[in-house]
Amino acid sequence: MPLRLEQLRYFVTVAEEGQMTRAARKLHLAQPALSQAIAQLESELGIDLLVRHARGVTLTPAGETFVPKARLALGAAKDASTTAERLARAAASILEVGFVGPPPPLNVPELFAVFADEHPDAHISYRELPFPNGSTASWLADVDVAFCHRPLSEPAIRLQAVRVEPRAVVMPAEHPLAGREALGVEDVLAETFLGYHAAVQPLWAGFHSFDDHRGGPAVLTDRRVLTAPQMLALMASREGIAAIPASDARIVEQVLRGIVAIPVTDADPAVLSLTWRSEARNPLVRDLVATARTVAGSDREAMAQPLSALQR
Repeated sequence: MPLRLEQLRYFVTVAEEGQMTRAARKLHLAQPALSQAIAQLESELGIDLLVRHARGVTLTPAGETFVPKARLALGAAKDASTTAERLARAAASILEVGFVGPPPPLNVPELFAVFADEHPDAHISYRELPFPNGSTASWLADVDVAFCHRPLSEPAIRLQAVRVEPRAVVMPAEHPLAGREALGVEDVLAETFLGYHAAVQPLWAGFHSFDDHRGGPAVLTDRRVLTAPQMLALMASREGIAAIPASDARIVEQVLRGIVAIPVTDADPAVLSLTWRSEARNPLVRDLVATARTVAGSDREAMAQPLSALQR
């Protein structure tokens, strides 16, 4: 009998969790149903994949050999499904735009207004993404293109700068530095910064705590976050400060009471960019990038303005 992807997913999850109960919880299945599915897979293969014991399960030698093949099959199926979805979006003139932080129509309205004028039949769908984690290619798997401060560059990834702007720190209004009109990097290096989840790309996370200027990791809060909404909640807790692009800081200051944004004048700037895979099949990606080049080229002077000017 041909193996089903569902069977492989169940087996891989059990192998990773090392326990039927945890795997069943993760898969949203009843444990007896999961145990039966695994037993059926073993019967169809004619081999034992798992050894059951009081504390959970371990892989047999055959299971150790089989699990990487199962992962490859699941990955190939996911890749095929994702490719089909991208092709379907392209055929329907749909562009899936991922973003981190404020939605692009709020953060870069000029880009998407011009694009909409140039492509009146195109439909843009926006999807909020977690902070860049894992490989950039895998992070982009469910969207055609993403907009945020540039993630890790990879051979299969392309980047187009849309706006270059200063970094600013967001901090509680009662912080001793909160009354300053501007800060230097040295003023804040010893501060406690809001922490990013360990899965977030280290260079991307470190940029938001000036690790690129410090040459090493910052002192971080115990709580670590993976998404922009989680970061907003952490900012509201007043446990530390964060360095973010000036336009994002301006929006945070408006959204969260008791939080102020102060430009850091001597920090390397943030480069807000479009990021996409080089093999992107959707022609709207190419068109959006072309529009971004035009908008960026005509707005270089505005892009270099400090936070104080952007706030006026």
